[in-house]
Amino acid sequence: MRRENERIVYRTDFDKYVLISNFERLGWTRSTDEDFDIYWASVHNVRGLFNPEVLSKRLRDGQVVNHFPNHYELTRKDLMARNIKRYRRERERQEQAEESLSSFASFAARKKGQSEPNLSMPQVDRVPPEWVPATYSLPNDYAIFVEEFRKSPNSTWIAKPTGKAQGRGIFLVSKLNQLKRWSNAPKEKNQQGQPLPFREPYIISRYISNPLLVGGKKFDMRLYVLVTSYRPLKVFLYRGGFCRFCVEQYSTDVAEIDNIFVHLTNVAIQKQAEDYNEQHGGKWAISDLMLFIESTRGRAASEKLASDMEQIIVHTLKAVQGIIVNDKHCFEMYGFDVLIDKDLRPWLLEVNASPSMTTTTEDDRLLKLRLINDVLNIAIQEKRGQLEGCDDDLILGDFACIFDEKPKVNLGTRSGEDPRSERNERSSSRGPRRSNSFSRTGYWR
Repeated sequence: MRRENERIVYRTDFDKYVLISNFERLGWTRSTDEDFDIYWASVHNVRGLFNPEVLSKRLRDGQVVNHFPNHYELTRKDLMARNIKRYRRERERQEQAEESLSSFASFAARKKGQSEPNLSMPQVDRVPPEWVPATYSLPNDYAIFVEEFRKSPNSTWIAKPTGKAQGRGIFLVSKLNQLKRWSNAPKEKNQQGQPLPFREPYIISRYISNPLLVGGKKFDMRLYVLVTSYRPLKVFLYRGGFCRFCVEQYSTDVAEIDNIFVHLTNVAIQKQAEDYNEQHGGKWAISDLMLFIESTRGRAASEKLASDMEQIIVHTLKAVQGIIVNDKHCFEMYGFDVLIDKDLRPWLLEVNASPSMTTTTEDDRLLKLRLINDVLNIAIQEKRGQLEGCDDDLILGDFACIFDEKPKVNLGTRSGEDPRSERNERSSSRGPRRSNSFSRTGYWR
């Protein structure tokens, strides 16, 4: 990393306006060769960057890249589901053991006439109820899926290709013969010219058929999450997330099962609808959604939903914490796609490694300009701070640090800072630090 008074050199695989304009506004210089201070890379080129067979030279201290080497452990749909399932099993066993230990310690203390020790696990460390719909990989788990399907033959499932985005290749399944027709369709062939068992790897997940509706329409949420380190884990959440609405009214009628404008919220799909509104792009700020929920369900329900979403973000990242290669040069801005059901329970649908930087409206453009500005500020501050041994407070912009495992040493309060933030950090200085938590400060209001 160059000194503060030297121009930073950037490299990028994308000529998106929200990226280039931020680089230019900061006065950074575009790389004309492979030298760079910060590289906003495609997921494809990152593989080559960290491939020891291809890498001609190691990254030097201070160089920053926007993906972790094996980010796909979280951002590929089948691997995400598998890793979270494994994590839940491990954590549930751990919690059961800790509860048994706590019960034994309480019994021993009562027998001795002593006060019972408080060995309860902090709420943030408790694994929340299942937050990913039941998911199976195809073709590997086909027999297991069929067995599960026959237990609830009236349920609906959603099939997605593991390696595609923007809603491509997605379809709903309410009868097994729909899946059989799809699997028997013309297939891709391998290098030997032999047909593959399925056209491509898919996952099939239980469809959330009771989504929360606003104006009778289905929506999901895009949350932007920034991770600057996995060990120790440090997580930032952006306040400028948004909801993506379907154009048509939601219906569970079997006649509408193939209507993508009813069921799939992807902007790339909804833009094709005749009634698509180009002015607002079918998007709604999450702050507006939280106000809507507060006005219809009450403030307590709104705050619980915010807390629940924070929980599933942190635990999703913990599920891959031990697997992700924690290279010191890397950070990652993820796009978490979350759906809320009518009971205000959040469900994680998928995590995107390269959330779209394409803008559809003026509000969208301004949001993503601010988002990239804040991501770059935090990434540069974090990596420069690591290099120089600095642990000063970061300028977060519209991000909030919702989880930080690194112990906080200096806890001074800046001028104008909410003293509650200092108390929150001081109370957790012995373990993972959580600051600016939106679930406690009305972050999305």
